[in-house]
Amino acid sequence: MNVFEYAMQMEKDGETYYRELAEKTQNEGLKTILIMVADEEVKHYNLFKSLIGKNVRAQSLPPSDLLKNTVNVFQKMAESGEKFPEDGEAKAQYAKAKKIEDDAAAFYTEKANETSAVHEKDLLLQIAEEEKRHSRLFQEFIDFVTTPDQWLEDAEWNNLKDF
Repeated sequence: MNVFEYAMQMEKDGETYYRELAEKTQNEGLKTILIMVADEEVKHYNLFKSLIGKNVRAQSLPPSDLLKNTVNVFQKMAESGEKFPEDGEAKAQYAKAKKIEDDAAAFYTEKANETSAVHEKDLLLQIAEEEKRHSRLFQEFIDFVTTPDQWLEDAEWNNLKDF
């Protein structure tokens, strides 16, 4: 199995997990964000699928509006006063999602460092950075679940670290 085939399976597994989490949550804002993350994984999957058996030439990851859209969802939640109950199970699920993203970023970085093909290396590093942004997003979910009132009190979202 080559790196792209393996990556496709990782992305498919991530998509499946995020859609399962979305179905479990009662919070519409978080559900929306989880579906957006799952959709990002589909984009990665499709990119890797398009590269099977081809030389990687000047391919790049399509731009993502995930952060902007996530900020919009959380701002709407803050404005509406929507509360999110503290839930140990949700925290564990988001911690697992963060680990999935951390592992994916490490995998893509490792594979980028193993290849001498410049275009392939660049693409893998782009995907690794995207996965790191997803990981930071899930850390924000964990923070949100742990301290929802404190987290949402800032409608300007100044507590969100730069992605």
